Amino acid sequence: MQRRVVITGIGLVTSIGTGCVPFWDSLLAGRSGFSLVESFDTSAYKVNRGAEVKAFRAADYLAHLDPASMGRASQFATAAAQLAIADAHLDLQAVEPERAGVSMGTTSGEPREVERFDDYFVNAALERSGSEFMALYPCHVIAAHIATELGLAGVAMTIPTACAAGNYAIAHAFELLSSGRADVMLAGGADAFSRITYAGFARLGAIAPEVCQPFDRHRKGMIPGEGAAILVLEPLSRALERGARLYAEVAGYGLSCDAHHMTAAHPQGDGAARAMEKALQHSGMQPHEVSYISAHGTGTPTNDHCETIAVKRVFKDDAYCIPISSIKSMLGHTMGAASAIEAAVCALAIWHECIPPTMHLEEPDPACDLDYVPNAARAHKVRVAMNNAYAFGGNNSSLILKKCEA
Repeated sequence: MQRRVVITGIGLVTSIGTGCVPFWDSLLAGRSGFSLVESFDTSAYKVNRGAEVKAFRAADYLAHLDPASMGRASQFATAAAQLAIADAHLDLQAVEPERAGVSMGTTSGEPREVERFDDYFVNAALERSGSEFMALYPCHVIAAHIATELGLAGVAMTIPTACAAGNYAIAHAFELLSSGRADVMLAGGADAFSRITYAGFARLGAIAPEVCQPFDRHRKGMIPGEGAAILVLEPLSRALERGARLYAEVAGYGLSCDAHHMTAAHPQGDGAARAMEKALQHSGMQPHEVSYISAHGTGTPTNDHCETIAVKRVFKDDAYCIPISSIKSMLGHTMGAASAIEAAVCALAIWHECIPPTMHLEEPDPACDLDYVPNAARAHKVRVAMNNAYAFGGNNSSLILKKCEA
């Protein structure tokens, strides 16, 4: 018998706030995390804005690990994990360590460590990189650091499916819990701001010069960001037994691959539509039951148009009745953390009965003619939320959360 799985804790590290309450307040207020990039020189590019996490001190959140022993993405992830555990009021001493695990998504793992290695190589000083490089760089260390910090001895998995990775990680955790192979899972995503990411998107012409304007007629691209989100997931029966807050229930998910192009989405949103259809089928939901869609919404001309096409294909006439918003309009594209942060937003929207806005939407694109909740948060009873994420390589994921009715 499959166990029902619920979200009982949320931890966030973002450019618009660290911690559940500061983040949610900033999101509803429409605050922007965009500013001039400070972590490296962007003068060689035509763009110079990003969404960096400012004034972050990993030591404020770590009880066991030395921040110097891990990269920035791992620091974000372990901080978010500690915040999620605290938010869930979860006593890890009451959980068998072998029955508690970690499932994380990422795009680049620890790219700053690669950059440091490359700098040494270019300057003929490779001996300075030290053996610690191999302990800091591999992406699997993100989950390993969380497990080590918290003393978790169960599954520790990192799934690097780029911008869709957070949803993939939550789906994996859901399977472990629903099948009875784990009792508590920390699931989410993390990525750090880096020259590698910035240079890549800049060369593709995908970075906006000032702000991210999803679904706007004059949108010019995305804004790279960074951060992490962790959800505490546990079986409903266990959560009820300990009197936990039930943000939302994980109803199902859908995964697909375009098999179309390394960087370009399918022009008719084929893979995106299949992921949504599979998520609806897996969760036993009908299209008209969805009351909010968290869009991938990068602000690039191609993505927003293709996503609109895909939503219309799946939801048909109901597409015009469902509020849709993109929080990337405020905190940028946080890569492997993006869909994890957006999953947290779906859970918060269900809990607070309020939908965050799509900011900077001044002149709607006629080809993007759905309800994108422009420029102001909206009170709305969210019973079922769908979280969409589409990544390079054609990796697509849709996660469905619903109000928990115990």
